[in-house]
Amino acid sequence: MEKLQRDISLAWEDRSLLKDESIQQSIRRVIDFLDKGKIRIAEKKGEEWFVNEWIKKAVILYFPVQQMETYEIGMFEFHDKIKLKNNYATLGVRVVPHAIARYGAFLSQGVILMPSYVNIGAYVGKNTMIDTWATVGSCAQIGDNVHLSGGVGIGGVLEPVQAAPVIIEDNCFIGSRCIIVEGVRVEKEAVLGANVVLTKSTKIIDVTGKEPVEYRGVIPSASVVIPGSYTKSFPAGEYQVSCALIIGKRKASTNMKTSLNEALREYNVSG
Repeated sequence: MEKLQRDISLAWEDRSLLKDESIQQSIRRVIDFLDKGKIRIAEKKGEEWFVNEWIKKAVILYFPVQQMETYEIGMFEFHDKIKLKNNYATLGVRVVPHAIARYGAFLSQGVILMPSYVNIGAYVGKNTMIDTWATVGSCAQIGDNVHLSGGVGIGGVLEPVQAAPVIIEDNCFIGSRCIIVEGVRVEKEAVLGANVVLTKSTKIIDVTGKEPVEYRGVIPSASVVIPGSYTKSFPAGEYQVSCALIIGKRKASTNMKTSLNEALREYNVSG
């Protein structure tokens, strides 16, 4: 692993080295390790998440060393530099047509892909459901027992290399048409109602107490969240700006994946 990291660092500083066959082999080996889940773009140590920048660099360097190819799968034709994942039965992953996962993304045992898309560098944990038309962007980290509902958009964060990817921790429920981008972290067991949009600059306001408590870039664990708005003054007048509202906490009775929607129903929120 030290040699791989050294080769990636050298090629990152001097792109002419990408012509070297041994450097190309190192880059491809890193992507193969990503594909098999032996390494991850980001990982949690204790309570903190850390980004493995050198692995993100390897993903970026992978594109220039690959050649465009045309390949056919049944009646479908693709023209790209990166092949698709395969051997799903061996992996213990259920894939419904027309789900697509790119090589270099890791899917744990028990993952279910409805017609959806998972990009290179992403990590998807055990028994997670990626529902219809949901997308998991490059390098996103999705935990165990997560449900990404229909149309959810998880943004990719490949550059800058030091930037944390979007992280959805274990046992979260992400409601229909939610958008989560720019390295936002949703901590374990959180529940997002339909249409919540989270960016790094989105105000996340806990309204459960006598005074509002504001967060940015992170949804605290076990929070139940809905879309909201607040009034902001502009030169042309006052207008409503989108935010996210924490309206409560999940109860112990909603800790099972099959009953996650109950956490929303308790607050009369749609998923």
